[in-house]
This record gives sequence, structure tokens and C-alpha cells, in this order.
Amino acid sequence: MTQEYRTEKDSMGEVNVPADALYQAQTQRAVDNFHFSKHTMPAAFIQALAYIKQTAALTNAQLGHLEGDIAEVISEASQRIIDGQHHDQFPIDVFQTGSGTSSNMNANEVIATLASKSLGGNVNPNDHVNMGQSSNDVVPTAIQISTVLAIEKQLFPALDALSATLAEKRKEIGEKVKTGRTHLMDAMPVTFDQELGGWQFQIDHAKAGIEQSLAAIRPLAQGGTAVGTGINADPRFAAAFADNLSQVTRVSFTASENFFFNLSSQDAIVALSGQLKTTAVAMMKIANDLRWMNSGPLAGLGEIELQGLQPGSSIMPGKVNPVIPEAVAMASAQVIGNDTTITVAGQSGNFQLNVMLPVIAHNVLESIELLANSATALADKAIKTFTVRDDNLQQALAKNPILVTALNPVIGYLKAARIAKKAYQDGRAILDVAEEETGMDRATLERLLDPVKLTQGGVAE
Repeated sequence: MTQEYRTEKDSMGEVNVPADALYQAQTQRAVDNFHFSKHTMPAAFIQALAYIKQTAALTNAQLGHLEGDIAEVISEASQRIIDGQHHDQFPIDVFQTGSGTSSNMNANEVIATLASKSLGGNVNPNDHVNMGQSSNDVVPTAIQISTVLAIEKQLFPALDALSATLAEKRKEIGEKVKTGRTHLMDAMPVTFDQELGGWQFQIDHAKAGIEQSLAAIRPLAQGGTAVGTGINADPRFAAAFADNLSQVTRVSFTASENFFFNLSSQDAIVALSGQLKTTAVAMMKIANDLRWMNSGPLAGLGEIELQGLQPGSSIMPGKVNPVIPEAVAMASAQVIGNDTTITVAGQSGNFQLNVMLPVIAHNVLESIELLANSATALADKAIKTFTVRDDNLQQALAKNPILVTALNPVIGYLKAARIAKKAYQDGRAILDVAEEETGMDRATLERLLDPVKLTQGGVAE
């Protein structure tokens, strides 16, 4: 089928645009110029652009700069994009002009086309939709808005649910005692409550770090326009915009105290990305612990059994693998890599503008999505559903020679070491060997070497 085109004009001349496209000349130039990947700007970023255009139109109308009927149709068109419509009209590659001007004009053109159809007259992408704005404050603001909304509406609920699932699992199996491990080698015993409590604290700690960093994302770049001076924007615009946006999104935003900071740097996003990386590190630790604990079922640790979700091998019948922890570990690795990209991009604030904004938007939003989905998968398909293999736990505890550590204050380190080595070499329970080597009565040794008591710390009595 032959593609039909129409001719559009911009300041550089004429360009052919698909006849049914809502975008106009500048978007088409970007489509023609940038063929670097299959990645277009994230949906959350496009939604944030629409929030900006809607709020800017409302604010400019309130300040007396934009006719009410034009503001209304711009707002209505923006709302359609916020609601998820017309996202196929945003075809520009992530790897584009570093300011994101192409994506800003993409939004201006699509919204202008929709608004013009509703009004029955001409709504201009630059003069009306982009009034009081520049790509240089719009795109940083879109990164801020999309990041805050994604974290508050996706990531935080997922982390809270994961923490709650860990708390419930601790109640369910917390009293069970297992062999602790350091260096992947047998160590003193711990309870599942203690082990899972460490995981839960990691998640809660990670969320607290994100919350702290998020505070620096809320003061918006909008109002700084081209270089941070606010040229062509009403001096009242920035504060009014932040207030209106907060009401529209029901999320708190303020105007920045220093637009030069917001336009020239992405330090706040770099710091936030570091906290997202910390969260990914926590997720990977939990995922790998689950994989080790589930290993076997015969020749591994076999302490737990994860829910079987799918066949694990195309050649070995009956094999079932820990697919959710593996997927979470890979997602975590991607987040860690994204942080490196954001760090490098954050260094590209040359004079008054950072020129790697689109890739920052892509990476930070991908990281948030990956972490939210990872937290949900860990909670629902791994932690909530795994069962404990008590027989393996008890067998390992009975033979664990490291339990002799509790006798250090009684018989001394060197003698305890000899007992531990003999128990390991002979493959016997530490209790039996200790009874032979120390001459202590069995009842006393049972009390001193009780794995449950040893999880409580303190000195043997």
C-alpha cells in the first residue's frame, strides 16, 4: 500500500509528513534524522509532556496571556494524551538532540493539531502550546514529573508490598532455625526471622534513600525557559505553574529556587539514580540468596523450595529452575548499568544546558519500572510461595561443627577448633564429639549447643 503524504512548513522550509499523522514538520525532521535504536521516548515521559502543556495553558490563561478558548482546547487535547491516547504519534528515537527539543516539538505539534480540530481554527505549536516555555525547561521538567509520578504510583507501592510480604513470611516461618553462612561456608545458626528481617530492612532502607533523594526532584525547572533567566515567561508563571500542576496530579511540586541549576545539571536525578542502584543491589542480594537456598534439590543446599513455575530445561525432564530470582537479578543488573549511563549523562551539563536529557529520561524511567516489577514478582511468585525443607535444615544443623563456637568461653578457641575439625572429618554430630573430647555431661552440652539458643547471641552460661 502506497503511503500518502502532505506538505508541512517550518522555519527551515517544506517537508513531507504522512497524511494521517497528527505531528507536523519538526517531528518529521527528527524522524528522518534519528535512526539509532528501536527505543522511543517512554510513555510516562510523553504523559509528563502532556501534563506540562495542559498546566502551562491553564496558567497562561490565568495570567491573561492566552485566550480562554485556546487554553481549553489545548487542555482537552493534552488530557487525551495523559489518558494514553495518541502515543503512537510520538515516534522519535531516544537518541536524538540532547536537549530533547524534538520531543518537546512533537508534543507541541500533536497537541496543536488536536486542539485546532476541536477549535475549528489554528492553534500554533510554538506560539500557543509552547507559550512561556522552552525545550530547555520543558524536558528537564518532564523528567522530574515522570520520575516523581512513577516512583510514587509504581515503585513505592511495590516496595511496600514486598516489605509487607517479607513481614508475613517472617510470621509464618520465623521460628525455624537454619545454618548461617559467611563466605558461603557454614557459620553459627540464625532464624528465618533474622535472615528475612535483614532482607526486609534492606528494602525499607532502600525506599528511605529514594524518598530522601526524591525531595530534590520536586522543585521544577519550568519557568527557566531558554537559559535559566525566564526570558519570555511571566515572572509569576513558575510558581503558578507548580501550584496548578500539584492540583492536577495530586502530587506535590514547587518552583525551583535556581533555574540555572535545573537546566544546566541533572545532579538531582544522578543522586536519585544512585538510590535506585542501591535498591537494585538489595534486590539482587535477595534474589541470589533465594537461588542458593533453593539449590538442589538433592545436591545443593535445599533449605527451601520455590514454587515451580515452568519447565526448566529443554533436554532434562523434570528440571525446575528459580526463574523469578534469575529474572530479578538480570533486571537489577540492568538498573546498575542504567545508573552508569545516567552518571555519564549527568556530566554533560555544558554551561547552561545538559545535552543528554532524553537518555537520562529513558534510563531513569526504565530503572523505576524494572524495580517496581521486580519487587512485585519477588513478593508474589517467590517469597510468598516458597516452602521450608525442615529435614534438610535439621540435618545440617546437627552436623554443623561451627556450633562449637559457643564453647569458646568454656574450653578455649584451640580446643574448640580441634573438636570442630574432628566432627567435620568424621562426619559426626558436633554434640557427640564434644561429649567425648570435653568430658562435659550431655545435658550441659545440649544446653550450650542448642541451635535455637545460639540464634539469640550472648555468652554461653
